[in-house]
Amino acid sequence: MSPAFSKDKLIQNFQLHQTVDYHQDALKRVAHLETTSLRKASVLIGFVERGDGLNVIFTRRAKHLKHHPGQISFPGGKFEPTDMTLANTALRETFEEIGVDREQINIFGKMPELVTISRFSVTPFLAFVDEHYESRVDPNEVDEIFEIPARIVLDKSRLHSQKFVFNDYNHRVFGLSYKHHFIWGMTAQIIQAMQHHIMHRY
Repeated sequence: MSPAFSKDKLIQNFQLHQTVDYHQDALKRVAHLETTSLRKASVLIGFVERGDGLNVIFTRRAKHLKHHPGQISFPGGKFEPTDMTLANTALRETFEEIGVDREQINIFGKMPELVTISRFSVTPFLAFVDEHYESRVDPNEVDEIFEIPARIVLDKSRLHSQKFVFNDYNHRVFGLSYKHHFIWGMTAQIIQAMQHHIMHRY
């Protein structure tokens, strides 16, 4: 079981240590993609302080979406030129998808870009979200918003992986279960790297 984190402890563990890259086995599936053809995107990993510790905000993507329909994800989306920065993309998309205003979000960290099979280069941003936020889900983008305790998300023993052969290479897929939710794909890859970065001594 991962130890409980305060906001200060989370910031300290993230910012005082070198960022960990994504698992090499999981990156092989996208190694053939040309980086110049990738579209930029970002997601927001929102930590919320609750009475029993920090929680992390997740969404379930709408089932009719072209990319990753019905999957559990962090709020986010593709970069638009008017955003100016990828951090602004994460803030804008979070507001559009779940109605949380940027004034209620305080970004404190950034993870490396992650290339996806859908030809996006995704940059995750870590942030604290005001505990009094009120969500307003856009049904065109999101079916559900929910929180999972950070002690579950950061617990290495809760994250499982499996290898499979694809194009003569061994690939690794990660997955994390919590109640009736199952997190896999890009979101689980981000969680795996975040665990090793923040929980490197545990």
